Amino acid sequence: MARTTGPVPKRSTERRRRNKPEGAEVTTVPAAKQDVECPPADESWHQIARDWYDSLARSGQAVFYEPSDWATARYVAEAMSRGLQQSRFSAQLFAAVSSAMTELLTTEGARRRARLEIERGTKDEGKPADVTALDDYRAALGS
Repeated sequence: MARTTGPVPKRSTERRRRNKPEGAEVTTVPAAKQDVECPPADESWHQIARDWYDSLARSGQAVFYEPSDWATARYVAEAMSRGLQQSRFSAQLFAAVSSAMTELLTTEGARRRARLEIERGTKDEGKPADVTALDDYRAALGS
């Protein structure tokens, strides 16, 4: 997936401009189960690595994962586990694992840079929270 450089873009619902954005279109997907089966986590992995790997299967971006992505995720979890089980912290291994995690779109920032937004059902669908707070503030002032 093509990524942008610079600061993390805002979500499309947070942008003020409604004209055509520069660059590729944002792909929006509902959070759902994927058709490709996630291989089970290795029991010998460190608990944090297992939790991270298991969270991928429950995450919205998993609908895009192919078998090669799951193989990459297993490799990243193995490297993460080995790093967590070492007595010395390796900054170089941490950087490599973090970079690989980004390639798997595991953070909000990575997904926005790839122009991918995951929509989850919320209680307050419609207005963003900051607008709601402003409306409450205006109501309190009597405006």
